[in-house]
Amino acid sequence: MLYLQLFVDGVVSGCAIGLVSLSFSYFYSVTGIFHVAHAGIYTLCGYVAWALVAAGAPFIAALMLAVLAGALSGYATQHVLYQRLADRQASPLVMMIASIGLLTVLQNIVAIVFSPNIVQFDVPWRVGHLDIAGVTLSHPQALIGVLSIVIFVGLAAFSARTDLGKRIRAIASNAELAEITRLDPKRVFAYVLAISSAIVAVPAVLVGVDQAMQPYTSLIVLLTAVVAMIAGGIGSLPGAFGMSIVLAVIQSLSVALIPGRWSIAAVFGVFILFILLKPEGLFRRRFSRAL
Repeated sequence: MLYLQLFVDGVVSGCAIGLVSLSFSYFYSVTGIFHVAHAGIYTLCGYVAWALVAAGAPFIAALMLAVLAGALSGYATQHVLYQRLADRQASPLVMMIASIGLLTVLQNIVAIVFSPNIVQFDVPWRVGHLDIAGVTLSHPQALIGVLSIVIFVGLAAFSARTDLGKRIRAIASNAELAEITRLDPKRVFAYVLAISSAIVAVPAVLVGVDQAMQPYTSLIVLLTAVVAMIAGGIGSLPGAFGMSIVLAVIQSLSVALIPGRWSIAAVFGVFILFILLKPEGLFRRRFSRAL
């Protein structure tokens, strides 16, 4: 029963990381920008919701406003930072360094404005739990699992069936041709980062409810998500989401064999094996910016 509980915990954790990986992959696949500041937006959204709940706002309203804050932050990041660098023909390395700088700024703003300490949501239902066939799930864990699947399916449907989703896929396939055909890649890039940042707000808030938050811990979440994206196959959204679950289950089950503080080593060990044995990832696509 211990292994079953660890497996379920890993699946839930993987769903949360999967949303981070999914949203990162969505933006990276379209723009080619290694958006390290995604971790900073993750932190910002979590603390926005925490502050609103602490001020007396209903949790649902706080979650929705955190999603809005994420979308606005992403949209502004593309316009104020990445687009200006692109206009100056900055290299991908310069883009990444600028993103690291923005991550540092966001983390420190959160620490100054809110708190540099570990904080916990004050919502009574977070301590409730569900017992299913001998497996215990907290209410936040159950919510993470359900919303993760809903968002994943929703993003897939949006990408395949809406006009904007099709424009995004076209630009991802060939940004230069899209510019000629007046698909307006600059504006679409901003939309994509807004969508990705709105998505990452959901795990930021729900994981914060289930566990706790601290301004400087989100980078390890992003690194795990990036590992899942690469191992799942760059450009494959199902690969990024599915591999996040696989890696989280491995990390969770490893706790039964090694001390918990070393469990993250199991994840990166699997990543090294993937790089050596299957560098293109499980769901191989020819490396391009295609979804």
